[in-house]
Amino acid sequence: MSDKQPNNPLHGITLEKVVTQLVDHYGWDDLAYRININCFKSDPSVKSSLKFLRKTQWARDKVEKLYLSTFNEVSPWKKKPDHS
Repeated sequence: MSDKQPNNPLHGITLEKVVTQLVDHYGWDDLAYRININCFKSDPSVKSSLKFLRKTQWARDKVEKLYLSTFNEVSPWKKKPDHS
């Protein structure tokens, strides 16, 4: 069985790293504005956010999508260059 997941851009990146980098980049207030969830708005911390995101898939999906669109140059949400 192969450990490689070529179609998963988040392979090898922990949820803690995702949250930490988003907080470092946006700050809690802007992150809460972009993703309206209480763990980012009310007394936010990485630990409480991880606890919530690990059991709430829809919220985790939004966080991962924001991470990819922010930090991944070739994300599925960015338009690919036209080589015509």
